[in-house]
Amino acid sequence: MIVGVLGAGQLARMIALAGYPLGVDFIFLDPSVDACANRLGEHLHGDYNDPRLLAQLAERADVVTYEFENVPADVAEFLASHTQVHPAPKALAVAQDRLIEKTFFHDLAIPTPAYAAVNSLESLEQAMPVIGWPAILKSRTLGYDGKGQSLLKSADDLKPAWEQLAGVPAVVEAFVPFNREVSIIAARNVSGATVYYPLSENYHRGGILRVSESRDNDPMQQQAETYITRLMEALDYVGVLALELFEIDGKLIANEFAPRVHNSGHWTIEGAETSQFENHLRAILDLPLGATTAVGKTAMVNFIGGLPETEQLLTIPRSHLHLYDKAPRKGRKVAHATARADTTGQLAELIKQLTELADKADDS
Repeated sequence: MIVGVLGAGQLARMIALAGYPLGVDFIFLDPSVDACANRLGEHLHGDYNDPRLLAQLAERADVVTYEFENVPADVAEFLASHTQVHPAPKALAVAQDRLIEKTFFHDLAIPTPAYAAVNSLESLEQAMPVIGWPAILKSRTLGYDGKGQSLLKSADDLKPAWEQLAGVPAVVEAFVPFNREVSIIAARNVSGATVYYPLSENYHRGGILRVSESRDNDPMQQQAETYITRLMEALDYVGVLALELFEIDGKLIANEFAPRVHNSGHWTIEGAETSQFENHLRAILDLPLGATTAVGKTAMVNFIGGLPETEQLLTIPRSHLHLYDKAPRKGRKVAHATARADTTGQLAELIKQLTELADKADDS
């Protein structure tokens, strides 16, 4: 069985690592010559729109998937006309545009912050009395890890924020005074069977995820499962899907969804009976889905920008290091570590040790 992957970054790398025990081989299409997954399968080096490479991928792969949602939607559409593509191109198209995504949530009765489309400084000024202050201005496309976003605190912020976006179509959203940020990850296979992972509680800094902690038996679990089920059924979804949510006083409000394996689910590699990466492959190959039960108390810590000495990290007990084979660069995810413990107190101590090392490496 050969799985084609659009993109060859760390998510593709972890998909491949999960696939080898299942006897799956991989072909990656990625424009980067040093893409970090290229040692784990054949690397088709070139642009995502290269017709020759797309033809090769469609002919040789039994099924094609993607590791990030900024793959051109027309590429996924082309491949879907020649081979199986999961998740379907529709999911990609919805996730790529924040306005379409918010409208999709609205149509499914999934709550969101107040929002409005803006295409000019004038339309942004006209929207603010309805949206209120503070608010966040976001580009409709190509935004991730806090990119393409500006916080609006007063009318004085409008013109600089709009100019920073260089006039691209945008959406303005009410700022949500959330109690916490959570995400739910689910997998659905071709036959329609679905499994759900325990909620992850997420901690961001500078718009980038720093820590995700598994929350088994969370009181918001059922509400989150209801919302992600609506998404998967409406999209006839196949694969792993992640839904990011804000909790406000016992209610969940949708932020965005990712039609792929997700950073907040990295804890599942050591912390669940079946990782999100293995279940993604099982789903797109229409295999029985694995159990998603958490194994103890589990969390994931990202290493951003730089990496501590490997020896330092390996001295921390009950932690597991995952290097991405990526050169250090400011704001870049270069590795993560999972931690697993028997008690909440033990897990908190492990998170503290790992985040201290991560912060030092990020500052260097």
